[in-house]
Amino acid sequence: MKSLKKQRRIQVIAVAVVALVLATGLIGYAMRDGINFFRAPSQIMSEPPAPTEVFRIGGLVEEGSLVRGQGGIVTFVVTDGGASVPVSYAGVLPDLFDENQGMIGTGKYINGVFEASEILAKHDENYMPKEVVDALKEQGVYQEAGDS
Repeated sequence: MKSLKKQRRIQVIAVAVVALVLATGLIGYAMRDGINFFRAPSQIMSEPPAPTEVFRIGGLVEEGSLVRGQGGIVTFVVTDGGASVPVSYAGVLPDLFDENQGMIGTGKYINGVFEASEILAKHDENYMPKEVVDALKEQGVYQEAGDS
């Protein structure tokens, strides 16, 4: 009798472990496309990512680089002070998107151009995403608000 209870308990624990491993694997598989790593322009130029990798780029929009083309395609250059990356975006830019302003884009780096699927701009004159601030500080370009 005791042997049967012990065997049943071992079976239940084994099934629970298998279910837990399976659930963890499925969650990881489902989230693999939802994770976008941040890269600064200097990182992209030193180690170009694969054309299939989706990631986020951030920096300042270079002055004089914003060009609105036909068909709603917008091109500009994003920089962190150490390197610059050309960006192409087909869509409507955020209202606060402008030259010399911080931005973050999500997309792929294909044939030397970052093809953005989404562009985000700062939401007021003082805000800049932490990743962009860190990358600009690393290049020695970023100045705190109030510094001149």
